Amino acid sequence: VQLQASGGGLVQPGGSLRLSCAASGFTLDDYAIGWFRQAPGKEREGVSCIRRSDSSTYYADSGKGRFTISRDNAKNTVYLQMNSLKPDDTAVYYCATELSDCSHRGKHSLGLFGNWGQGTLVTVSS
Repeated sequence: VQLQASGGGLVQPGGSLRLSCAASGFTLDDYAIGWFRQAPGKEREGVSCIRRSDSSTYYADSGKGRFTISRDNAKNTVYLQMNSLKPDDTAVYYCATELSDCSHRGKHSLGLFGNWGQGTLVTVSS
């Protein structure tokens, strides 16, 4: 199971980015897939999840109304569209298999993550 996140970069506050998660060695739609982020000095935060069973989508409060997770099964890719980006969104973003079919919730986070690969850095700054 290998996952590779891409699409990060430097963006101004209010801007948008679309992150991609490509899989090799397995089919993404056989799994729930989540995105989590890790910023220096902060706890890991699960920001979004898409269910295996029915592709329902879920978001942490930090991303509600701004982030959209989606699948393209033909491309074996999951995306995270991020709009209205804020400096607080600055972090390394990872995609991962999610072990609870998106049912696991923390106080400000969601997801129980299994396998993940290299992340992609998102920097929101003017």
